[in-house]
Amino acid sequence: MILRSAAASPYVRKVLIAAAVLGLDQRIDVVPATVADPNDTVHDQNPLGKIPTLILDDGSALYDSRVIVEYLDHLAGGGRIIPRDPAARFAALRLQALGDGIADAAVLIVYEARWRTPERCEPRWTDHQAGKIDRALVVLEASAGLKGVAQIGEIAVAAALGYLDLRLGGRWRDRHPRLVGFLDDFAAAVPAFEATRAD
Repeated sequence: MILRSAAASPYVRKVLIAAAVLGLDQRIDVVPATVADPNDTVHDQNPLGKIPTLILDDGSALYDSRVIVEYLDHLAGGGRIIPRDPAARFAALRLQALGDGIADAAVLIVYEARWRTPERCEPRWTDHQAGKIDRALVVLEASAGLKGVAQIGEIAVAAALGYLDLRLGGRWRDRHPRLVGFLDDFAAAVPAFEATRAD
């Protein structure tokens, strides 16, 4: 399989961590993509031109990260990182949605500065996205269900927090000591977290 990727993407990191936890990482070749380049073949592989995109052995493609991790869990026998029990499954998927939502908002903040000139940046837009991140972090800080285990919810949250460290200076850490503890525990339990850290 081929994973079209960018090292800094929290969604790619989520997929790579999931693949490592499932023991599938050696079956995946990681091939960088430049989504801003209209000539990059990722636009042929994924009509949205987004990463991650997973190219399967038969040449078909899967996207986005939620679909890819579902496929990888299935490939590994199912129920490994996405629980089978309905209550546990939907709790894990909800946690994944929260982690992905933090990443979504953080990426939009980064893109606002990257794709617009300073005079065209819209502070109300970035404040709106920052509010999403802040509210999600408060919920996660208060959550008793967040553990340092390698299920899809925890993987997504860890990838999102790593992205906040990478792109937004880790400012979340001072106000969320339980989340810092969670991330430390996760990193200790899941070597792929450090192995996928972007510079």
